Amino acid sequence: MKKSVEPIRVSKLLADRGFCSRREADQYIEKGWVKVDGKVIGLGAKAYPKQTITLHKLAQEKQQMRATIILNKPVGYISHQSDEEGHYRLAGALITTQNQFDRNRNKFDPQHLKGMAPAGRLDIDSQGLLVFTQDGGIARQLNNEELEIEKEYLVRVEGTITDNGLRLLNYGITLEGEQLRPAEVTWQNDDQLKFIVQQDKKRQIRNMCKVVGLNVVGLKLVRMGNVTLADLPIGRWRYLKPHERFL
Repeated sequence: MKKSVEPIRVSKLLADRGFCSRREADQYIEKGWVKVDGKVIGLGAKAYPKQTITLHKLAQEKQQMRATIILNKPVGYISHQSDEEGHYRLAGALITTQNQFDRNRNKFDPQHLKGMAPAGRLDIDSQGLLVFTQDGGIARQLNNEELEIEKEYLVRVEGTITDNGLRLLNYGITLEGEQLRPAEVTWQNDDQLKFIVQQDKKRQIRNMCKVVGLNVVGLKLVRMGNVTLADLPIGRWRYLKPHERFL
């Protein structure tokens, strides 16, 4: 017997699809800027996942004005937005005119720092792709462990892997009593693994490696969904390109 599909609040559907945050969706609905199957809806309206939801041009323009920045975070910086005790260097402090990589294409606007927050996380000992955004939809995509956004890491290790270690990394690791989703883990050379995962728990990859006898000595996030670090130098940043999407 097939399980019946229940309608979902349109604001949640919009947020899950990365159009905007739920709060922004409610604001657009109140303004009459949201349609379901071509009909304007009211606040609190629900729809089925397969129905067509569209945003008014004004809502689309409003979202496009919200900046998203890609930073190649160096080791030694934290991804948090603030450090009240002042013990750490903040990755967000690297977003300056001098550190912009695509300045010939996009001029830095200080207004883009207002309300900008990191989406996802990258610990102090890791390097790579860190996202800062004013867009609530993108923030929801990257902060929600339940959404199917792949993350690709290059991981340098030392030690001797257990006999069934690679198989366990791909299919069988349990951390803190929880069975992790299958991962795609392959050797790149004698001391480097590539991890493609759809979960991002705190220090997950380091702990996975520890279970199979390996110690992580370097970890670099190179891709989130369809967005890659590519040739962005360490400590530099660029704007998300118009055609780029995480999902």
